[in-house]
Formats: sequence, structure tokens, C-alpha cells
Amino acid sequence: MWADLKPIGRDAESGGYRRYAWTRADQDCRAWFKAQAESRGLTYELDRNGNQWAWQGDPLAGDAVVTGSHLDSVPLGGAFDGPLGVVSSFAALDELRHRRVEFARPLAITNFGDEEGARFGLACVGSRLAAGQLTAAKAHELRDADGVSLPRAMEAAGYDPSAIGPDPERLARIGAFVELHVEQGRALDVTGDPVGIASAIWPHGRWRFDFHGEANHAGTTRLDDRRDPMLTYAETVVAARREARLAGALATFAKVSVEPNGVNAIPSLVRGWLDSRAADQETLDRVIAGIEQAARENAARHGIDLNITRESFTPVVEFEHALRDELAKLLREDHGDVPVLGTGAGHDAGILSASVPTAMLFVRNPTGISHSPAEYAAEDDCVAGVIALADVLEGLACT
Repeated sequence: MWADLKPIGRDAESGGYRRYAWTRADQDCRAWFKAQAESRGLTYELDRNGNQWAWQGDPLAGDAVVTGSHLDSVPLGGAFDGPLGVVSSFAALDELRHRRVEFARPLAITNFGDEEGARFGLACVGSRLAAGQLTAAKAHELRDADGVSLPRAMEAAGYDPSAIGPDPERLARIGAFVELHVEQGRALDVTGDPVGIASAIWPHGRWRFDFHGEANHAGTTRLDDRRDPMLTYAETVVAARREARLAGALATFAKVSVEPNGVNAIPSLVRGWLDSRAADQETLDRVIAGIEQAARENAARHGIDLNITRESFTPVVEFEHALRDELAKLLREDHGDVPVLGTGAGHDAGILSASVPTAMLFVRNPTGISHSPAEYAAEDDCVAGVIALADVLEGLACT
């Protein structure tokens, strides 16, 4: 399975991946998922929001145990973020069949669409739509960098966008959702454990800063006569780092667009996107307030007009304690006491936690690097993750 997925959307020069929602690479990943489902005799479904489902047992029976993740990527992302969870889900089902267990509840494997938000700027679109956290009207307003709307992109890929929206009936049939994911950090490497259990996801969000200045000639305009938005943007980047460090939080400007984007032209507009996360809401609010204040003060000093838009936000997610504790109990006999750790990364499991009981398993990442071609997990640890997931699914779904 891993070898089949490896070339899809892969950049030959960097080794990273471009698997953006509703592109050819995404379509190829979806075809791979469907083929995996059909080769195992699973019931395949595509829901109203473009999320894929593969069912062992009756999809309508209710109280189902669901596992899976996503197959899309960030720009030039790594191979493990998302796909490890999907591949491991199919492998865990294979392991359960090898054990000849009897299923007492339906089991489903899922691939949620557009988790990374690389194309339309909003993370977890598929799960947000299903959970009613993104309305159909707002989804129709999403545009990519070329101005292509989400509905138009879906249509171009052969999907009907007219039905997108909340899917409470489907979510009501889920008794538990368990997502396996490569750890995006080095906590497990420090403790020496191949597998961990998630406790919570930090609150996090994305903000767009639009710095409007005045285009002019770079070779003839005096420094004192300039309204250069790039200066204010640069000062805001530095301020974000300062505020995050003081608060023990995270703040990152990693995406920027410039108009007119000429080497010899002072920009008229610099648009930068801020990603910020913290262990608690109060800290995150303090960091964002500090960044915004610094940006507005610098903008006023340089004669720059500034607009700030919060494009997405996810509050702190505490995974259901009962399900989390059940995972720890199921793993203890064969895996010992599995560490429980928090994360600053968002996931579909975090979105679904408001609607269904959810939990997460992490697989050790020895470098801690993620969202990069250098992202990595050792084969032995990946196998340990599959066995741990199979043990959990057996405890939850089998007699």
C-alpha cells in the first residue's frame, strides 16, 4: 500500500508532496482508497461532502467504530502526515481478519477531504462540513489562489457540490472515532515509546493580514516618501515571533502574497497569513492581541492601511476522557503504559470531537519534523502503530 501511494503527487526534486483538494493527485489518492476498499470486499461510499468511507458490516446499523485520516498534503509536505493513518487503518483491518475476530459493531475506514486546507485556505473542510462547523454557503465562498471556487473545483473533478453541508445522520451512526497519526513533534522520541495517546489539541487559528500601501518606482522614490507595506509586514513577522516567545506559544507567518510583485516596484499590497497556537485560550488571545497591536502601530507609523481577518479558528479540544482511558486500558496488556500527550496540530478527530467520541494514537517521529519532505517514521514504529490500532479496534468493535 505504501509503495502504491508513494509516487502520487510527489515532487521529484524535493521529494515532497502536492496533493491538493480536488486536483489530479487528490483524485489518484481517492482512486487508491476506493481500490483498497473494494479489494477487501468492503462497502464503499462517497458522502455528500466528498469524504470516502469503506465499511466492514452494515453502514446503517449504528454505533459504528470508525478509523482513518486524510490523504491530502500541505505544499511539499511529507509522506506520513495523513496517509499513515489511512494505510494503517487498512492494515489494522487486515490484522483483525488474520486474528479471525468476530465483529460486534460495524467498522469503517475513512478518508476525510481537504484536511490540510492547502488549496482553499481552510483546514478540515470535509469534516467541518460533515459536523456542521462550516456552512454550505461559506464553503461556496472558498476560493483558491487562482480564484477557483470550491464548488467549481469539485465539479471539475466530477463531483456534485450541490449536496454539501451538515451530515448529522451519518455522524449519529458513529459510536467512536479513532485516528492514528504520525507525531508532529519529538515527545515520543524523548520517552522512547513507539506509540502514544492524544490528550488534547491546542486552540489554534489562521488570520489574514492585508497591508495596503502605495505602488511606486523602487529606483526613484525617496525612502521618506514611500508607503511600503513590506516594511510593516516584516515588522509584524518579527513581532509575532516576539509575542509567541514571551507567552510560550507558537506564531508563524509562512504564506505571503505581494502585488504587483515586481523586483523594481514598491508593493501596493502585501498579504500575509498568520498561524498561531497555544496551550490554552487565554494565552492564544494574548498572543494575537499583541501581534495585532504591533501591526497596527507599525502600519500607522508608515502610512499603511491594515485589515485583519480571522479565516479559521478551532478552540481547545479535550478528547473524551472515557474513550482515551479505554484506549490506555486496551493497550496496557501488550504495550505497557502508553504515554498521553497533547499536540499543537489540528486534526479531523478534533473537529469530530464535538459530535462523536474521538481519540487519537500517535506514532513516533524521531526527528519531530512534519509538513516537510524530511518527515519520517521508522518501519518498526509504523508496524507497532498498526498493531496498537488493531488492538484498540478489536477491543471496541469485536467480541
